[in-house]
Amino acid sequence: MPIGCHAVTFSPADPPRAGTLLVWSPDADAPPDGPGEAVTATLATPPHGHPGTVPARRLGVAAGVPLLLAAAATDPAAAFWAAAAREALHLAARGLLLPAVTAAGHDTWRVGPLTADDEARQARLAAAMPATARATPVPGRDPTWLPDPARLLRDFLDAVADTLPRDDAATGAWSAPAPTPVGRLRDWAARVAADTDAAVRLSLRLEHRDSPDAPWRLVAQVHRRTAPGLLTDAAALWRAGVPGFPPACRDATLLALRHAARVWPPLAQLLDTAVPDALTPSDAQVVDLATGAAARLAADGVDVHWPAGLDRGLTASAVLRAPSRGPGLLAAPGDVALHWRLHLDGSVLTGAELARLAEAHRPVVRLRERWVLVPPELARRARQPHAGSLTAMPALRAALTGATHVDGERVDVHTEGWLAEAARRLTDGDAAPPVAVPAGLAATLRDYQRHGLRWLAGLTSLGLGGCLADDMGLGKTVTLIALHLHRQGDPATAGPTLVLCPASLLGNWEREIRRFAPGTAVRRFHGPHRSLDGLDGGFVLTTWATLRRDADRLAARRWPLLVADEAQHVKNPYAETARALRAIPAAARVALTGTPVENDLTDLWAILDWTTPGLLGTLSEFRARWIGPVQVDRDPEAGRELARLLGPFLLRRRKSDPGIAPELPAKTETDQPVALTAEQAALYQACVAELLDAIADADGIARHALVVKLLTALKQICNHPAQYLRESAPRLAGRSGKLDLLDELLEAILPAGGAVLVFTQYVAMARLLHRHLSDRGVGALLLHGGLPVAARDELVRRFDAGEAPVFLLSLRAAGTGLNLTRADHVVHYDRWWNPAVEDQATDRAYRIGQTRPVQVHRLIAEGTVEDRVAALLAGKRELAEAVLDAGPAALAALSDTELADLVTLGGDR
Repeated sequence: MPIGCHAVTFSPADPPRAGTLLVWSPDADAPPDGPGEAVTATLATPPHGHPGTVPARRLGVAAGVPLLLAAAATDPAAAFWAAAAREALHLAARGLLLPAVTAAGHDTWRVGPLTADDEARQARLAAAMPATARATPVPGRDPTWLPDPARLLRDFLDAVADTLPRDDAATGAWSAPAPTPVGRLRDWAARVAADTDAAVRLSLRLEHRDSPDAPWRLVAQVHRRTAPGLLTDAAALWRAGVPGFPPACRDATLLALRHAARVWPPLAQLLDTAVPDALTPSDAQVVDLATGAAARLAADGVDVHWPAGLDRGLTASAVLRAPSRGPGLLAAPGDVALHWRLHLDGSVLTGAELARLAEAHRPVVRLRERWVLVPPELARRARQPHAGSLTAMPALRAALTGATHVDGERVDVHTEGWLAEAARRLTDGDAAPPVAVPAGLAATLRDYQRHGLRWLAGLTSLGLGGCLADDMGLGKTVTLIALHLHRQGDPATAGPTLVLCPASLLGNWEREIRRFAPGTAVRRFHGPHRSLDGLDGGFVLTTWATLRRDADRLAARRWPLLVADEAQHVKNPYAETARALRAIPAAARVALTGTPVENDLTDLWAILDWTTPGLLGTLSEFRARWIGPVQVDRDPEAGRELARLLGPFLLRRRKSDPGIAPELPAKTETDQPVALTAEQAALYQACVAELLDAIADADGIARHALVVKLLTALKQICNHPAQYLRESAPRLAGRSGKLDLLDELLEAILPAGGAVLVFTQYVAMARLLHRHLSDRGVGALLLHGGLPVAARDELVRRFDAGEAPVFLLSLRAAGTGLNLTRADHVVHYDRWWNPAVEDQATDRAYRIGQTRPVQVHRLIAEGTVEDRVAALLAGKRELAEAVLDAGPAALAALSDTELADLVTLGGDR
């Protein structure tokens, strides 16, 4: 029943839980649809307010409140009673329920005791009550008289309160729903109400005379819970009556003290005295209060008030005092000493003040004309200022974040000497020395590329590394070439640069080096005749696969500069490729990637732990220190601290950033929905039915494998039946909605002189597309990971030369690195699980050098798993990047019902 669209009127009863809600419409001829009893009610209906009969539905409070809370109320009366229901639940959640006896002698619960704030809030709510919410006329009044809003609201609150503690299976008073005669207990209920009304809250006032040898005094104070502004010392309650505090407040004070003593046991001494007014705590107990007990008491509702003249502003931080600097930060001689530095209200203590602190025997010391509370730990730090030492990378981490951990405690850190200067240079780009564009560079660097060169030169001059994470197409390669040439000007950093990259990018790197650094030697360490003999400079290019096969030869020398292109390949630090990369010694390391975080922050840890080992700690330390607080808890301070740490070592610019690439043309992205053919729909439904039944009967690894099999099969069916059925000589035309749409797109694009990149994650599908286009006379090239490097380079050259208007590409082999700006259309034939991977593929065309608007077409089979994943990617991109980039493995964790909802063909469920 859409209760929120109708007027709602409440009628109280005895007992309150028997009260009812009437749901009605002033102009309706029949009662609303839905639960409840259909009745004819006499109500004072608008516009004139005269009594009349209306059709309505009557609901009990227990049934009506959930409907009120669930409704999106548009009627003022329904909105009012929904707000009243929330107020009742708020009071009940705070435990404000009292047993009582009704006028008719029935058991009931009512709300109470209420504070002044509660009563004020309810008064405001009652003042907003619309006439239709109290449209039941008061009997025997002429002219018509409506119920008092404040009384009616309180009756409703009591009705909700009387409903909540009940249990249908219970028997007896104040438990069962049925009314129970309890008139004989009326006096008992009144005493309970009086005792509850006398409830108090305890606080403690610490007093100290202006003398270091004077004893402390802890005074118990009492507050009325229903009137928090009323305050008195406990001693006054026992001496004589205090206005506003009934006699029952004494017993309530003893109960509060007994409860507080469970939190801080020294308070039990007050319970052993005739008048629980004050105790004389020892120095150790005062320190205990200052260092944790007061916080525990406050969490339990007992505030501790410190003397106005006692300063509790003594704090400690640490200072890093580095030795003389070595040839680089990583080669700095010796550890960095960590010393304690004490502050009073933010001002550093002098040597004389520290000596006075160290000599103190009590937790109160006279400093700067006032008494200062000195916890023993701070006194110990004054006596023993040496806090330990840190190796180079933890010291740099502390200098950048301004904090470190000592004995498990987080402490603020200040730095001195060359380490402070290094941190300033890292965090302030303008502090790094200027870098001239190398004379051997045959290119004009854009401003952001010059900044990237200066940033990389500054990092590597300190013996550090970093990750250049610019968007694809912004010129990371030319920036790295400029860095190599810059380092040749210093004999200490000159020498060959080793570049590791995917096999498909070898040709691109060689062309870029010969173009932008003519005369610089470049060799490929790849293929059967690869060699490092006679190497004395220039670039050495190799692939990730060659690295795994020839790690020992590459690690046999120390490289002046080591570059990892598409560094997301080493996001798994335990994989063979990552271990081989870490074994290669290098003076400086630079990672290049357009997607530094594909899954979560551990990807970034893997990259930066290679470029700057030890900066982020071990992976387990990084997870505990950063991933939990930042990714899980969303702690903003932890996020800012992590940003301060990562910022100097990660340079990320996007094409959309102001001033980065203003010359880039527009990019238009369009989801192209396409219907399945009858054959595809039949295959899809049969596959879902067969595998969902098998998944329901499986668990563990077997279930995971079946889920992956299901999702893969469905995506292949959406592509083309021939791919799913693995047909050797299939008929292609007319069997796939996607293929038909691709034909239509090409018929519109190619006559206008356009060029198209078509990406698919399946090589088998790419081969089917290549055959289909060839049969239709459309020139198409096909690049996939099974081709040798020379063949890939030749295909790129042919496409750039205009030999074919369509380039079919395997997403894994060609989704990164290539420069294919001849294309002005990009077609994603099937969806990848991670939108960032698709973005990288699109950037093969949408990059520096593109002069025409780029149109991106994503083909999506309607009503299928592709459609539902596309909706998630479009609507919740952040969630998609966090979860769906794991692909079928993440979706394997779905329940059977959730999986069925994801994959069932639209309209079948």
